[in-house]
This record gives sequence, structure tokens and C-alpha cells, in this order.
Amino acid sequence: QVQLVESGGGLVQAGGSLRLSCAASGRTFSRGAMGWFRQAPGKEREFVAAINWSGSTRYYGDSVKGRFTISRDNAKNTVYLQMNSLKPEDTAVYYCAADRSTVVSMRTSAYDYWGQGTQVTVSS
Repeated sequence: QVQLVESGGGLVQAGGSLRLSCAASGRTFSRGAMGWFRQAPGKEREFVAAINWSGSTRYYGDSVKGRFTISRDNAKNTVYLQMNSLKPEDTAVYYCAADRSTVVSMRTSAYDYWGQGTQVTVSS
């Protein structure tokens, strides 16, 4: 079993930045892909970013391209999401996800483990 714990969420003004962290523990799959998703009230869970084990492949959702950056530190079993130029529409609960597969996916169904989420609120 893998446990994922997100941190770094909070309240920020539009145009500001936040960095989310996701620490994995338990039976970690160091070569698996990792991803970030988000869900706003009344909306479906949305893909944000994903990364493979080496960091050589990174995917981003269209709404965050150029503003968010995903990275990982395998020695620390941690994945990060640097969020810059935040907008009110980025407000959501952000979830970290781990995939046992090495293939990077944008589909929620591809991921095997999920964190509890961290709230990000961007004020206008």
C-alpha cells in the first residue's frame, strides 16, 4: 500500500504563487508515474500535470501550461507542483496520485493511489 500526503495549499491572491508537495510512504513505486489533479466544487476531477520517473516526460493540462511546473525527487519520494501566476479559476482541492505503471497518463482511472487533497484558494 502507498500513502500520499499533500501539503502546501492555502489562500493566495491572484498572480501569486504556491508550491504543493506530495510525500509518498509505504510500498512506494519509485519508477511509477505521478500526477496532480484538481477538483472544484460542482465540477469533475481535472487533470493538472503528470511526470514519469526520470522527469523526462511531463504532461500538463491546457489551462495550466506555462504557469505550473511538476517535478519530483525520487530520493525523497516526493513530487512537487510549482504554481505561478495563479488565477481565481485555479481554486480547487488538489490531489496527488501515484501510478504503478511507468507510462504517464492524464486519465484519473490510470492512477492506483490518491492523497486526501489540499485546498488551494485564489482570491481576486
